[in-house]
Amino acid sequence: MNFGRFRIGMRTIKSSLAVMLCILLFHFFNRGEAMIAALAAVFSLRQDLPTTLSFGKSRIMGNIIGGSTAIAYFVIQDQLNHSFIAELLLVPLAVAFVIVLSDGINNHAGIISGVATLLLIALSTSSGDQPLSFALQRVLDTFIGTLIAVGLNYLPTPKKDENSQNLL
Repeated sequence: MNFGRFRIGMRTIKSSLAVMLCILLFHFFNRGEAMIAALAAVFSLRQDLPTTLSFGKSRIMGNIIGGSTAIAYFVIQDQLNHSFIAELLLVPLAVAFVIVLSDGINNHAGIISGVATLLLIALSTSSGDQPLSFALQRVLDTFIGTLIAVGLNYLPTPKKDENSQNLL
């Protein structure tokens, strides 16, 4: 459907629906905020099912790498009494580690999600929180969002009409 130069396509509709489903699911299961799942769903949703599956797999792998690295970071930080200097040096080293490891296993599409997961966990978890639980929950949130994206791409899509409806 077109509005002059602007178009509402199936990917737009599916992305919006994916966000709605994430919010709904998190509300019904009392999982807290749906932000990570909603972002994962929108980022994972691609033009077709095979591309969505491939990107979703890379994203989940990146999140596992980033989450695991964040846990290792917290183990080291506990030994160093949560020193600012340690944070200043260890977080950038952890970012480099996630990038090098992801590149080394040919998970290029998962690099950004891995680094984002690492930073989200490392920089937003206070010393009173349980980093292992927080990391596992964020990886699970990503998995939920990715599954929603894959599920939506299983839905049949209408054939492309050469004379698409132009409303303006």
